[in-house]
Amino acid sequence: MLDQATRRWRAALFVFMLVAGVGMASWVARTPAVRDALGVSTGGMGVVLFGLSTGSMAGVLVSGPLVRRYGGRAVMWGGAAVLTAGLAVTAGGAQWSLAGGVFAGLALFGSGLGLAEVAVNIEGAAVERRIGRPVLPVLHGCFSLGTVLGALLGLALTAVRFPVGAHLLAVAVLTAAATVWAVRAVPAGTGREAAEAAAGPRDRLAALRVWRDGRLVLIGMIVLVMAFTEGAANDWLPLLMVDGHGVSATAGSLTYTAFAVAMTVGRFAGGPFLERFGRAAVVRASAAVAAVGVALVVFSPSPLVAGAAVVLWGLGASLGFPVSISAAGDDPEGAAARVSAVATAGYLAFLVGPPSLGFLADHVGLRPTMGVVLGLLVVAALLAPALRPRGPRVAATAAAPRPDATTAAPVDDGAGRP
Repeated sequence: MLDQATRRWRAALFVFMLVAGVGMASWVARTPAVRDALGVSTGGMGVVLFGLSTGSMAGVLVSGPLVRRYGGRAVMWGGAAVLTAGLAVTAGGAQWSLAGGVFAGLALFGSGLGLAEVAVNIEGAAVERRIGRPVLPVLHGCFSLGTVLGALLGLALTAVRFPVGAHLLAVAVLTAAATVWAVRAVPAGTGREAAEAAAGPRDRLAALRVWRDGRLVLIGMIVLVMAFTEGAANDWLPLLMVDGHGVSATAGSLTYTAFAVAMTVGRFAGGPFLERFGRAAVVRASAAVAAVGVALVVFSPSPLVAGAAVVLWGLGASLGFPVSISAAGDDPEGAAARVSAVATAGYLAFLVGPPSLGFLADHVGLRPTMGVVLGLLVVAALLAPALRPRGPRVAATAAAPRPDATTAAPVDDGAGRP
């Protein structure tokens, strides 16, 4: 049995990611209503949406150094406050038809989410080391579950013409209440370095120093590919189905919902497979499954087959990001800097990489463009052995029971589970 403090710590991280997912999907589900409220063109809405991207990238880039200086809990407090304020400002901008207000709100929301998510990953890796069992796949599964719940809520409120401003404000209140409870259960100091180690030029160069580790470079390449694979579906899947396979817009949205559900199922169901077969084997198989799904979407002439194949795409993409974060945090010494570096690389690939596919799609079409994702998945499968623990010292650290964790799972030095 886990001790009460560790159990609350883990539950708090799950709750935090769940409400963050609800907040993100609540906004996404109401974008048509916001566009109508603002009275802007599709191009104008693209400018408004740029606030979310820029804010997210800014938050992700500064989160790691802030965690090393102040600890994960402090950064989660800051991220929660900023993302909640962002939802409230977005609600006000939509209510009063202020495009600048929505842009500012999305920038705040993205900044808070970027700040918090890197900190939460560092906390999740610390929980894994304490209890000796996988946590990060379920942690990311909670975010995916939140996006599904938020999307369903948004669809329901859209159907009854519920005001978008009131909807987003209610989500902001829910987010504030849930995150206050969650962050209070997180212990202070996780990921924090000694003051002298976190100050000055050394702090600014910490993210670069960790990349001297060849194994971490390979892990970073895996997370780049898997985050890119997930982001490509988030950005392009509905349009891929509509333009590439000629389905209706409603069918395109339903296809994306199937992908999101598959991601959620894969993350919640992945723990037992990781414990039995290890990280390297699971990620190799995941990359192969995702590649089959992408290949069917790209090459199948049948919209029905392509629509069903997105389930394979989602299941295959579900574990790569969290399992790579887990591998980066194997060794407690310097874990925060390594987890931060890999998480930052993954989030940047997720946010920046997939939009770049649009430039290629303008020349060759969207379906052939997804061949880039297919090729990268082959690379990830080949690099999967890098996810095994470095050696007996790491394996023993991950597996050894702590005084407050009496059921730590043994680690197979060949399989290399988290």
